Amino acid sequence: MQCSLNGVVGLSWRVWGKMGTLRLLVVDDHDVVRQGLRALLQSHLGWEVCGEAVTGEEAVEKTVRLRPDIVILDVALPETGGLDAARRIRRLCPKSELLILTMYDSDDLVLEAYKIGARGFVLKSDAVRNLIAAIESVSQRKLWFSSRVAETVLEKCLKRASPGQDEGRVSLSPREREVLKLLAAGRSNRQVASQYQISVKTVEAHRANLMHKLGLHSISQLTRYAIRNGIIEA
Repeated sequence: MQCSLNGVVGLSWRVWGKMGTLRLLVVDDHDVVRQGLRALLQSHLGWEVCGEAVTGEEAVEKTVRLRPDIVILDVALPETGGLDAARRIRRLCPKSELLILTMYDSDDLVLEAYKIGARGFVLKSDAVRNLIAAIESVSQRKLWFSSRVAETVLEKCLKRASPGQDEGRVSLSPREREVLKLLAAGRSNRQVASQYQISVKTVEAHRANLMHKLGLHSISQLTRYAIRNGIIEA
């Protein structure tokens, strides 16, 4: 089940489907992703991909120039990061709605995007299934989060309300932080071993120790931890 919430009470909603073409700007640094999104979105009657951007800086420039109705924005972008770009877009083009499309389901990332003013948050793994519904909701000035994202945020709220160890306070050695940073960034055990000139078994030991120390069980959980604690950028 997806999570769709009403927008701010009193805001004059504009349903673009009744007003003309819905103009969309797609921002992602991967050609294959942009091409796939363009094909998916332009197959929808009344929607137009008015532009594409690869970097955060280009996203801001094209939003200012093209004035899209919705900016579909990845957060992991070269040059200006996605969240920084979102802040500038919100300030310069407040009428352009923001919909975050990312591979990360970090609760802190979701909350930060919401604070900036994003109305939608969709995981790339769910894009084919959820993106159309998310855009339709955002076009009506409604909030939309995929169910996995909503569950992540709820889980964090429950943890905050319950006694227990704060994972952010766990002490990591400098080497553990470096290994965590590389693993969370998608490097393999062999790549980490090569960078530090250590054995793959040593990297595996670091990885197992990190998971035990942090109470985590997968690379995706390590990645979320790294983003939440500023070890890597979303």
